Amino acid sequence: MMHITLASRSPRRIELLKQIQIDCTVIPADIDESVKSGELALDYVHRLAIEKAEAVRHQQTGPSDVLILAADTTVALNGEILGKPEDDADAINMLKKLSGTTHQVHTAIAVCGYNRTVSAINTTQVTMRVLSDAMIQHYIESGEHRDKAGSYGIQGLAGAWIERIDGSYSGVMGLPLYETAKLLDEMKEHNWHKKS
Repeated sequence: MMHITLASRSPRRIELLKQIQIDCTVIPADIDESVKSGELALDYVHRLAIEKAEAVRHQQTGPSDVLILAADTTVALNGEILGKPEDDADAINMLKKLSGTTHQVHTAIAVCGYNRTVSAINTTQVTMRVLSDAMIQHYIESGEHRDKAGSYGIQGLAGAWIERIDGSYSGVMGLPLYETAKLLDEMKEHNWHKKS
């Protein structure tokens, strides 16, 4: 089993890594996650994933062979970035916007180690059914919306709202496994060639 440092406290990301036999030590990155003026959703998630990985790398002392993985997920609708809700009212507003739409879930991942950083972005199209006020209210009462981009999690109650996805289910959960495995393999191979 490979061991890495995960720059996130997300239980979903830990669970997804275990699915592909990767164990992790959790060191959350403490960075400013504000959107810059005029920043596009893809640029935003890409920047944050790299900043998170590099922030954790700078916290480490001495040389380390342990790779650092960071990820960031955001939901975008017609170019508008829908991040984590500030409160219940913000979450209700986001869910009303997403109701009956096809929107994008962007997840960027970055891997730091061996004096380099590699990154990738996964985008999945998600089609959500029309939501009634009662459905949204019931969801808010469940508390599932908290700390989730776009105010919903596909792996919970909101999974019943998703008519279809075109892309990566694990990407919508917050860690696209194909891209993650590919980047980690790329880093291991790069290090092996350096040593040989």
